[in-house]
Amino acid sequence: MYGKKVMGIERTTFVINGQGKIAHIFSKVKPEGHAEDVLALLKK
Repeated sequence: MYGKKVMGIERTTFVINGQGKIAHIFSKVKPEGHAEDVLALLKK
């Protein structure tokens, strides 16, 4: 951007368990198909 390096947007999803602790982290998420990935994890 105007000759400068920028990071941009980085999406991350945190799955929190019933005890309030982070159970899983999805890094560098792409919106397409992400909901299905999260649902698959939750069904395990």
